[in-house]
Amino acid sequence: MSNEFRLDDYLTRIGYRGVLTPDLLTLTALHAAHTNAIPFEGMNPLLGRPVLLDLPSVQAKLVDSRRGGYCFEQNALFRAALEKIGFAVTGLAGRVRWMAPPESPLGPKTHMLLKVDLPEGPYIADVGFGACLLDAPLRLATDVEQRTAMGTFRFEDRDGRFWLYVKQPSGWRTMYVFDLVPQIQSDYELSSYFTATSSVTPFTSTLILERVTADARYKLVNRRLIVEGSGGELRSERAINSADELRQVLHEVFNVQAPVPVEEVFARIGG
Repeated sequence: MSNEFRLDDYLTRIGYRGVLTPDLLTLTALHAAHTNAIPFEGMNPLLGRPVLLDLPSVQAKLVDSRRGGYCFEQNALFRAALEKIGFAVTGLAGRVRWMAPPESPLGPKTHMLLKVDLPEGPYIADVGFGACLLDAPLRLATDVEQRTAMGTFRFEDRDGRFWLYVKQPSGWRTMYVFDLVPQIQSDYELSSYFTATSSVTPFTSTLILERVTADARYKLVNRRLIVEGSGGELRSERAINSADELRQVLHEVFNVQAPVPVEEVFARIGG
């Protein structure tokens, strides 16, 4: 497979037909189109299948097939597209805090995110945080609330690290913590292998999908389909009670196709 990035195929996959200048307007439009079209999904780790991070494999899975992926795949693809257009992009790594008790120590770097340098200053772009997908890039500025169509976010600078928070109905919730140390491919390969294979990460035992549009956030966690509005307020929740229902949700809500018969996926997930 060729290592060349096929920008036209990617733009077709996300349904983007706008301008391609390396500026904030284009970055914001691409970010929204990507998270709408290519959902976060972790079926490969759940099924014990490998997660390949080389660019040809990522393009084959996320662009050529009706599949999504998790952060290392999603942001590798988005980075390749941005760089092809002419953006200055740096790959970073974060320590996930979404489910961590506030007093717990920081964990390993198991999340990939991107810093994009623009004339307006640095922005964080992240199309792969599958607990609360960002629907837009965020300016890397601390102690200021930043509103997007689907949420309100803020950064804090604590002890040389940036902490990203999102406002939820119950208050501010920490998403992840990161620094500005550039990462190389082998850093991501090691982190992804741990994330995709370790029993301490959710992906080996839990089916997780997420897609965010301009006015709704769709989440599938095992056999629960959750729809949230802007700010994280719950709009609806229902159980998925059969493989046929799961197949319908994958197709109609997330536009993905399982790599194995859906019955096999359904048998692996609890209520």
